[in-house]
Amino acid sequence: MKSIIISLDGWAAGERIFRFHADTEFFQAFDNKEILEAGIDVEIKAVKEGTRKVKADLHLSGTVTVPCDRCLEPLTIQVDTRPDEEFEAPSAEADWDFSQAVYDYTCLAVPMHKVHPDGGCNPDTVKYLGQEQKDEEAAPSSPFSALKGLFDSK
Repeated sequence: MKSIIISLDGWAAGERIFRFHADTEFFQAFDNKEILEAGIDVEIKAVKEGTRKVKADLHLSGTVTVPCDRCLEPLTIQVDTRPDEEFEAPSAEADWDFSQAVYDYTCLAVPMHKVHPDGGCNPDTVKYLGQEQKDEEAAPSSPFSALKGLFDSK
């Protein structure tokens, strides 16, 4: 897995911008089966204040492909997020790993309900789902409906 690591050792105070790319392999390394494909551009703006303090802002943009909750066909979702959190390095002389933050914030940017826009789902699946829905409407909806008429013969 390609990690998203910034080496803080040896740079002077000031602002630096780091760019990375998180692809499908990056998300598979986290054992994520939901993300089928990914192309996320990562921009980290790090500011070193003095000799000890380093803060950073994160910007993620790109796409992830996940299965549609309705038809299970691939669905591409745009990701463009800037977490409100300001990150602070644990030490100004070490490597700073952003891999977990990039993974977490990308996953948080994916909506809970992942479906194609109207008309975008696989028509064969939608047709099948529509038929199933009609069959359910014709059938009794209450689990107690089987007991209906139980005492009518007595």
